[in-house]
Amino acid sequence: MKRFIAAAFASGALFGLGLALSGMTDARRILGFLDVAGDFDPTLAFVLGGAVATTLLLFRPVLRRRRPLFADDFRLSELRHVDARLLAGAALFGIGWGLAGYCPGPALAGLGVGSVEALWFVPAMVAGIVLQRVFARG
Repeated sequence: MKRFIAAAFASGALFGLGLALSGMTDARRILGFLDVAGDFDPTLAFVLGGAVATTLLLFRPVLRRRRPLFADDFRLSELRHVDARLLAGAALFGIGWGLAGYCPGPALAGLGVGSVEALWFVPAMVAGIVLQRVFARG
């Protein structure tokens, strides 16, 4: 379990470092990317492209392994269809992202670099997570 936690921490730190180095902890970059009719900033497209390329290259070879290096099994979503709940969640995520300029990863990394916007965004994000869990239980 200690190796799993250490690997998760190292992965999160690497992800956060990448977000910070690429400037994705600055909500203005995200909002600039979404402002296609105004002062468009294409930086996010390069970061997204790097993430997609890495996934395309490494995801399948990793999943061919019998199990992960630091866990007993892979934990992948079993969802195989698009339903109203998924679409509603994606829409809410997109609206929140467009309004604030943050999604969860950059918001948490933003805390690490002292972003003032992240200080108000992260508690609201945690409240949303808690609400989802409460509603999911019924």
